Amino acid sequence: IMNCRQITTFTVNGNAYPKTCKIPVTKEADEPRHLESGVLNLYPQTTFQEIEGFGGAMTESSAYLFLKMDEAVRKAALEEYFGKNGNHTRFVRVHMDSCDFSLEEYAAVEDPIADPELATFSIKRDQKYIIPMLKEAMAISKEPLEVLLSPWSPPAAWKTPPKKQQNDLAVYGALFGFEVEPVDYTKPSRCNGGSLKPEYYGAWAKYLVKFVQAYLDEGIPVTMMSIQNESIAATNWDSCVWTAGEQKTFLRDYLYPEFEKAGLTKQVGIYIWDHNKERVLEYAQEILDEETMSMVEGIAFHWYSGDHFEAVDLTKKCYPDKILMSSECCALHEPGKAGITGLFGDPKLPETVETEDAFAYAHDLIGNLNAGMNRWIDWNLIVDKNGGPRHVPSGFAAPMIANEDGTYRKNLTFDFIAHFSRYILPGAKRIGFSKCDAEIEMTAAQNVDGSIVAVILNKTRTDCQYAIRLEGNVIRIRIPAYTLSTIVIEPQQEEKKK
Repeated sequence: IMNCRQITTFTVNGNAYPKTCKIPVTKEADEPRHLESGVLNLYPQTTFQEIEGFGGAMTESSAYLFLKMDEAVRKAALEEYFGKNGNHTRFVRVHMDSCDFSLEEYAAVEDPIADPELATFSIKRDQKYIIPMLKEAMAISKEPLEVLLSPWSPPAAWKTPPKKQQNDLAVYGALFGFEVEPVDYTKPSRCNGGSLKPEYYGAWAKYLVKFVQAYLDEGIPVTMMSIQNESIAATNWDSCVWTAGEQKTFLRDYLYPEFEKAGLTKQVGIYIWDHNKERVLEYAQEILDEETMSMVEGIAFHWYSGDHFEAVDLTKKCYPDKILMSSECCALHEPGKAGITGLFGDPKLPETVETEDAFAYAHDLIGNLNAGMNRWIDWNLIVDKNGGPRHVPSGFAAPMIANEDGTYRKNLTFDFIAHFSRYILPGAKRIGFSKCDAEIEMTAAQNVDGSIVAVILNKTRTDCQYAIRLEGNVIRIRIPAYTLSTIVIEPQQEEKKK
């Protein structure tokens, strides 16, 4: 005996219109004929990875925008993400020192050459914006928050000068592939890449440990740290290039020993790669061996180079005990503008662009979950109408936009994320399924309470009808054209009590 409901989000002029309805459940034995066509099978007895939750990034830009709001508006916005009736945001990513979504460049030690012992280390900048917002989110959250810290660049004085950028414009999306401001290729910088000099590996490891400890001392629940954001990206913002071999040496000989000295190894898991999916397997294979395997909790990846769900799946098969985490994704354009920064690409209506963003998110979430992903973290929780503020030009979209009048709006991406995060709860296990055609994309999971969730994406312009088969039961559903639907199947209360 089961209760079943369907939540479907329709799109009208770029706005989300969710509709919830109950769906009857019948016995397959009572069907008038043998059921073969138009079937979606669910197999809860076949389980895969644990799905631990979903999240977003509290960058300095996002924290600044939240703090600019009146207290009541800010509380309402944070409730949308962290509250009982919100998106169940559980994981929060935070940059260590400045990133592109900071108001300016900054570091916890201004002059590490003059201060090799890091005596002047301070996270006062984080205490101004990010930490207050994290604490407000923690007070609101119905889930125990976990924070991922990621560095974008070591102090400039410890780095080699940048090399001329050879990044893929389609991947990085910024500055049209040419330099807006001249780059000095003779002088080390936080931005434009460059690499950490080996003689400063030890100092950088101590710096990162001090940063983690400072956050823990503030009561922030840091449980994860990645070694480097986007390990091969020489972007015009804060960045640092590492080869897999360099990262392995740094992890094995410097970072992990510092974690051991500080007693952090059981409290904070170390993550490798933290860059696009097309190289996730190769980097993992180069870094992980008998010696380093126990030092690494998981492997993080981004979405900017395309699907590469097969790479995620292969990585999970090779390293089944490692947590796979999508640690960053966003649309590479300003809110509501087509093409990179709205200047390139075919002209599109703002609602069309935001609809395409939402469908891209749903497609990526489904593909990653089916490939073995355990955790998912979006990029900025909120940006302004220009996709910032940032200390470098241009801007990118986010699920929530801060309006100039001190209010905010949610776009369709926010609602599409909710189809996963509000119903697939921490501790759920992905379950087996089969589908009859390529008209839809889907994933399915079973929550700890026994409820089953199937998320179904219809990117076509055709309404689809299916019969879900589940343990001798039939649930007939209609998946309207160009919608995202979540089917929630749960035992009746009296069955739960038994």
